[in-house]
Amino acid sequence: MSTAQKLTNDLETALLTEVVNATGVLLHTNLGRAPQSVVGSGRPTNLEFDLASGERGSRQTSVSKLISNLTGAEAAIVVNNNAAAVMLVLAALASDRDVAVSRGESVEIGGGFRIPDVMEQSGARLVDVGTTNRTRLKDYSKAIESKRNDVALTLKVHPSNFAIEGFTHTTSVAELATLSVPVIADIGSGLLDNTCPWLHGYSDQIPAWLTDEPAARQAISDGAALVMFSGDKLLGGPQCGIIAGRADLVQTCASHPLMRALRPGGHTLLMLQSVLLSYCARTVCIDVPFWQMVVTPMGSLESRATEIIRQSGTGSVVALESLIGAGSAPGSTVPSVGIALTGDHRAALRAHDIAVISRTVNNTTYLDLRSVAPQDDAIVVAALTTLC
Repeated sequence: MSTAQKLTNDLETALLTEVVNATGVLLHTNLGRAPQSVVGSGRPTNLEFDLASGERGSRQTSVSKLISNLTGAEAAIVVNNNAAAVMLVLAALASDRDVAVSRGESVEIGGGFRIPDVMEQSGARLVDVGTTNRTRLKDYSKAIESKRNDVALTLKVHPSNFAIEGFTHTTSVAELATLSVPVIADIGSGLLDNTCPWLHGYSDQIPAWLTDEPAARQAISDGAALVMFSGDKLLGGPQCGIIAGRADLVQTCASHPLMRALRPGGHTLLMLQSVLLSYCARTVCIDVPFWQMVVTPMGSLESRATEIIRQSGTGSVVALESLIGAGSAPGSTVPSVGIALTGDHRAALRAHDIAVISRTVNNTTYLDLRSVAPQDDAIVVAALTTLC
């Protein structure tokens, strides 16, 4: 192979392209987390143009109203991811001041990004309170009252990708809201409302894996001055970070110089608006791919697996356990059905025209159909046929 051909092949494999996620991880960070249905005419949008007045408008107006309606917040703004949301809030509200955080919540998220590092870059100072496994309200009070500190905020952080069990104690948002400084809550995964009204008619009960997930509406109701969360996790939208809560604090964040650097683009806001409108209409389980995966019945998955095996002539139906992924609902699984193949076929499946991403355990390759869109079953059949 010539050098030019090798460079061309290397470039082709490095380009972003569509794949089929058969890993069973519904929000796979390496595969872009929540999948999006991208449609458009190619026309411009009124991103910062007020159609009523004909004057310049704000790119935040539409999504702010929708988020506020769905969460009970007074106002909201959107930035490019949740780490940016946390950094902006800290920079705007606590620069050169202290922020109290439980030692058990001073976490590291994927890619090596740590809460202490984000806080340092914001200009705020971290004050550790409590212990790794037990932090009480009096620990925060002590930090606030100490003459050595100048505490501007308390920060409640949802642990991502891990859970502490056993001899533990945490302080709730409602308890922190009784203190003399505002509490801000990084709820991370982006669940809007833990009553999940959008599931009515699609699921008999709220999934067990949502039991311990903090939600924006309840955190604000409990007294959080601001909540910050991701758009591309349980919300099911594009990558972005959302800040919602008290109007005065949201405005302070929106007026900070960092806001210009962290603001999202028009395509992100358009996709987010579409998802939020689906929540308002309670059509999420029809319109949003993540929630489509969540509510797919086991019987449907089994029927699809049987048909794929019949058409491809290979594999066997097997019960599996899907993961939510992206740090959401750590340790929880969702019952699923998939296809088992003897041997490690991951490389061959990735080499298909549209790559099929699977997983292998003990020399058996598994394709979990809960994370595969039904319209992609034909691609899975074609990929499996090449293995025969």
